[in-house]
Amino acid sequence: MSTLTVKELAAPTGYDLKIASGETLDLKSQGTVTMPAGAVLQVVQADGFSNWSTNSTTWSNTGVTAAITPSSTSSKILVTVQITFSFSTATRPRGGFRLHKDDDTVVVQTSDEGFHVHSLGSGGEYRAHMAFSYLDSPSSTSSQDYWVEGRTDVGANTTSITGHDGSNWINPSSITLMEIAG
Repeated sequence: MSTLTVKELAAPTGYDLKIASGETLDLKSQGTVTMPAGAVLQVVQADGFSNWSTNSTTWSNTGVTAAITPSSTSSKILVTVQITFSFSTATRPRGGFRLHKDDDTVVVQTSDEGFHVHSLGSGGEYRAHMAFSYLDSPSSTSSQDYWVEGRTDVGANTTSITGHDGSNWINPSSITLMEIAG
């Protein structure tokens, strides 16, 4: 095998650099690759089936959590949260969710009434979906933890995150972390 050492490869204007058919360009075997700003460098996703349930107005951890270790201090972390939850009540349920990051800072919070159902009639079980995202700039190559907390705003209501209705899987709650090159 021969080694060709060059400082830069360039194609003439209007042409692309190409790899011969059937050949592989291995960018992971030696050295590093610098990706352009905005490129997705890694993705971490976690589903939350924590059986979390509350009828409290105090914030509590739902178990929807994930961690990512940025490869560069210039990277950004795009956090996307999908929450599927159910609630059982005969009154008007209200509550909310919020996102914490590694140092226990609240970075996203739905309003105190992030969900609010005006009239449910005589009661029963109801399902809802909520999504939110946050672009973080941790300026660190240490592991970054993110988790979701939830609560009700009326203590008599029970609100729970669920991914199962007793016999069928429904949309699970999840958190997705994407490292974006800075």
